[in-house]
Amino acid sequence: MVIIKSLAVGPIMANCFIVGCEETLQAAVIDPGDEADRILISLAESNLTLKYIINTHGHFDHVGANKRLKDPSGAPILIHALDAAMLNQLAASASAWGLTIDNSPPPDQTIDEGDTISVGDITLTVIHTPGHTPGGISLKTDGHVFVGDTLFSGSIGRTDFPGGSFETLRASIQKKLFVLDDDVQVHTGHGPRTTIGQERRYNPFVGENSVFHG
Repeated sequence: MVIIKSLAVGPIMANCFIVGCEETLQAAVIDPGDEADRILISLAESNLTLKYIINTHGHFDHVGANKRLKDPSGAPILIHALDAAMLNQLAASASAWGLTIDNSPPPDQTIDEGDTISVGDITLTVIHTPGHTPGGISLKTDGHVFVGDTLFSGSIGRTDFPGGSFETLRASIQKKLFVLDDDVQVHTGHGPRTTIGQERRYNPFVGENSVFHG
């Protein structure tokens, strides 16, 4: 069985997810944006051992606690190659928002479309979903998909940052996420979770009745 714990962290309230295996008590942390101590306490409360730190994209509010998680755990950092360079630019990016963030260590491994990440008995499959950033990814496991800032409940990720593209994001969502089953739970980078069916039908930007539908 899969353990999923959600924590909204940092001043921008980015969702960080702990995905753990009930049998082996191994876990991955997806998007540790801030509050490393809180994440570590949450892992300890469930007796979980951190095996991987996975970044869905390189924006500071999703990766800001990489260093403070890696230092005590030694867990490798995984990110798509196209966003890897962003990890050593976090301090500069955060300062533009009046925030102080440590630069992340470089990734230990880059991941891409079709790669699989084993966390005990759980398999996370990487889906490359660019558009918010060039190296944005989603992570799929049975009945769940973690989408970072690609898709939100009733909305989509911003495309006005460097490397963003609405057309690319729309294609990522419609061709790679909306092909999943209706009842797949969508764990978003900000705000509440939703389902694939809900967003396919009703999302005003990319859903079936959207004026932008391809």
